[in-house]
Formats: sequence, C-alpha cells, structure tokens
Amino acid sequence: MIDLAKSRTPQQTDAMLFITHSIHYVDVGVPAGLLIGGVISDNKAMRQNSFYVASSTAISYGVTLLLKHFVKRQRPFIKNVNISAVYRAGSTSFPSGHTSTAFATATSLSIAYPKWYVIAPSYLWAGAIGYSRMYLGVHYPTDVATGAVIGAGTAAAFSFMKK
Repeated sequence: MIDLAKSRTPQQTDAMLFITHSIHYVDVGVPAGLLIGGVISDNKAMRQNSFYVASSTAISYGVTLLLKHFVKRQRPFIKNVNISAVYRAGSTSFPSGHTSTAFATATSLSIAYPKWYVIAPSYLWAGAIGYSRMYLGVHYPTDVATGAVIGAGTAAAFSFMKK
C-alpha cells in the first residue's frame, strides 16, 4: 500500500477516483435498467432479475455495515502515517463496502445472465473497484478481499430469486 501511494500519478488518481465513484451509478443503474427494460418489453424474468440484483446488493451493503459496526478497524491512512489517502473516507475500514456491493452486483448479474459478455465486464469492473480502494489509500487488501467474498456470497446465497 505504501508503494501504491508512492507511485501515484495525477492521471491514475483521476481514473481511480472515477472508477471508485462509479459504484453509485452502477449499483443503482443496473437494476433500474433491468426493471425499465423489463417493463418496456413486458419481460417478467427481467423484472424479477432486477429485484434479484438490487436485493443482493442491498443485503450485501447491510451485512458490510453490520461488520463495520462490530470490527471498527481504522482506515490505513489513520493507522499508518506512511500511507497517504487521496481523500478522507468516513466510517471504518473493514470490510470494503464499495467492493462488497460491486461484487454483489457483478455476481448477481452474472448468475442472472451467464454469458461471457456479461460476466467479463462485470467482474473487471468489480475488481477495478476493489483495486481503486487500495490505490486511493482507504482500504487494506484484506478489507477488499473480504468485501468481495461478502458481495459474491450474498449474490450466490440469494440466487433462488433469479428467473
């Protein structure tokens, strides 16, 4: 993490900020898009899958918040003065909420639509979210790995909801 902080460039930092902030649009946009598409095309399975993706992401977020409340791990930039953060993230560090919801969205979307052209970009985006959180200095690798497991696990556990 110290090496990541030392090797940052303005262009990379801008890209990582863009990626990390995309979470707010993708986590809402994907299920909303599925719902709208399902309504327009009168596709019940697509509407059901929108609920599955949204539910998986929301439950993953709730599990993450619950764990953050109990673990209360300090952010890397607070715990280690050699790690500088690009911005001051709030709350606590463990697990990564961005990564958790990104992997919940990617996994549920991939389970609902198991095609390579859905799976590859979904996981590429989710992995980029996780990496961006470490690059920006706001999460440890274990925060990100645990977030990925929580997100993917939640989506897998709720796969009975998909059509």
